[in-house]
Amino acid sequence: MNMKLNKYIYVLSIPLVLSACKMGKDYVRPQTALPEQFNTRATAAASGPGIANIAYKDFFTEPTLKQLIDSAVLRNFDLQFAIKNIERAKQNLKMANAGFLPEVNLQVNASSTRASDNSMNGMSAAMFTGKKHIEDYNANLGLSWEADIWGKIARRKEAALDTYLQTAAAARAVQTQVVANVAQGFFNLLMLDAQLEIAKHNVVLNDSTLFVIRLQKEAGQVNILAVQQAEAQQLSAALLVPQLEQLITIQENALRTLAGAFPSKIERKVSLGAFSVAEHLSTGIPADILSIRPDVKAAELNVMAANAQIGAAQASMYPSLNITASGGINAFKASNWFSIPGSLFGTVAGGLTQPIFQRRQLKTQFEMAKIDKDKSVIEFKRSIINAVTEVTDALVKLDKLKKQRELQESRVQTLQQAIKNADMLFKNGMANYLEVITAQSNVLQSELSLMDIQRQQLSAMVDLYRSLGGGWNY
Repeated sequence: MNMKLNKYIYVLSIPLVLSACKMGKDYVRPQTALPEQFNTRATAAASGPGIANIAYKDFFTEPTLKQLIDSAVLRNFDLQFAIKNIERAKQNLKMANAGFLPEVNLQVNASSTRASDNSMNGMSAAMFTGKKHIEDYNANLGLSWEADIWGKIARRKEAALDTYLQTAAAARAVQTQVVANVAQGFFNLLMLDAQLEIAKHNVVLNDSTLFVIRLQKEAGQVNILAVQQAEAQQLSAALLVPQLEQLITIQENALRTLAGAFPSKIERKVSLGAFSVAEHLSTGIPADILSIRPDVKAAELNVMAANAQIGAAQASMYPSLNITASGGINAFKASNWFSIPGSLFGTVAGGLTQPIFQRRQLKTQFEMAKIDKDKSVIEFKRSIINAVTEVTDALVKLDKLKKQRELQESRVQTLQQAIKNADMLFKNGMANYLEVITAQSNVLQSELSLMDIQRQQLSAMVDLYRSLGGGWNY
């Protein structure tokens, strides 16, 4: 009896031993030769934790902006779609985790057959049962289980897990972009507000100049051409007002759309000048991108899933061991159907299947899995280069825009002083109307340009935060 038991234990242990023979290679990260620093010419510090580790609620502290970002993170349609992808991948993962479990089916059948009197079945039935009708009642529980000898099921589970994690990383990447889009849209809105105030101020200034020139025309000091040019300058400044109001409304609508809401006005009690870019924004080191930036992480998880698929495809070409069992009750009469133990039956079987000729399907699937992994590695390396490039670009923008702003502020101050001098000289007859009009035009364009540079600075700061991987952590 013990020898027989040992024999069964030995046979059953074979699949467990063979299961250690997992096909395919375990994942090894592709070689990525990252630079030691992002950009030695930029002023940002590389030491210490980067700004990507700061939650967006702490990075963007202005109440209105925080509220807009929170609303977008909660209701943005792209982000909701990404979350549904996570839920779908989670269901696939649950299905893959159940791959080690057996399939169990319950089947209940009842049949009644009237065989021909002249047939073999009919004559046999009449001989043994004395009836022309053959009845059969069956209820059985069937079990089927595949031993994961070569790690095929384990590799599929591994691929499903990597895909699930990839969808989560992809959702975080969407969130970083949504946060950045809202912040940049808000800063653009504040820039348009500032430019609108500048335009309205210049309309008043041009109205004053036009009034003086008209008085001079009536006094015969200037001709009609002076009046017409002053009117054209005043209309040019006035034209900016409805244009900027249009852009403001469109930008407000765009921000509402990001938050999954219908167009409406955005109340704001802050100006563009209330925001500034820190002198030193810590970036950390380029290697941090591999763990922090979600789209790079998603690309690496795609490589990991593709690597697992290679193992699963390779294991499909090796023998598979299937064990089946069924048991239940069976009777030729309904009255005897539940007669226990007389109606009980059971069967156990095991089979080893080795694919030989599958019209090259298995070999093709294996080769395609290797190609898919090569493609995912290429995409992973490209995502790293793109990430480092985006960080470097943002650092260069911050560095150069700082210098542009300093120069533009000096230019605005000079032109503002020039317009005061031109207005004073004009009223005292020491300057002509063309000098006044030119000075007003120059100061208008210069002030508008200064607001745009300030907006670009803030936008570059947001770009740096996003490109480092910030914006998805709470």
